[in-house]
Amino acid sequence: MTQNLPLAPSATELDPRWARLVARDAAADGGFVYSVRSTGIYCHPSCAARRPGPAQVRFHATAAEAEAAGFRPCRRCRADL
Repeated sequence: MTQNLPLAPSATELDPRWARLVARDAAADGGFVYSVRSTGIYCHPSCAARRPGPAQVRFHATAAEAEAAGFRPCRRCRADL
């Protein structure tokens, strides 16, 4: 019989911005955006879109930085505005 050992949290999960993303904290909007590798988009922390897995997330200081990395703005939260 195998035991399931608890996994250590990823670097993304240890980042304080992750907690703000999980909480959909509108107060964090304007402080950073996050991008999702699997979809190629970036969002505000308060975006109502489905929460991505932490392995797919990158944090960016600005929308311009996310676009320079090749991501497009989310159509739901309009992260480019």
